[in-house]
Amino acid sequence: MKPFATHANLASWAGMCPGNEESAGKRVRRRITPGNRWLKRTLAQATWAASHSKNSYLASQYRRLAGRRGRKRALIAVGQSILVIFYHMLKHGTNYTDLGGDFFDRLAPQRLTRYYVKRLVMG
Repeated sequence: MKPFATHANLASWAGMCPGNEESAGKRVRRRITPGNRWLKRTLAQATWAASHSKNSYLASQYRRLAGRRGRKRALIAVGQSILVIFYHMLKHGTNYTDLGGDFFDRLAPQRLTRYYVKRLVMG
């Protein structure tokens, strides 16, 4: 991993980061940057498989993003997460430990409680 100083450099080289082009303070293009097309395709397939697994961090991240941003954008975002995970695993020589499908629920339990109370009241 020496050619890449940070995980952001690797994501940029792979083309898995969003474009940051603006004109007059407005975002004009939101496509992903060009990069290694074979790596992008492989990450997209890995993301698709991970999104269909049960009770995993990557699947819950995909479902959470797909509801707000759409399926394809969620696919790219989770693909970038997989790439960052691989980067840190190779750089530090560690194994992958899944955070679990309920990671986001454990992250902010008050928000989850508010959400369910609101759903009960609304009927």
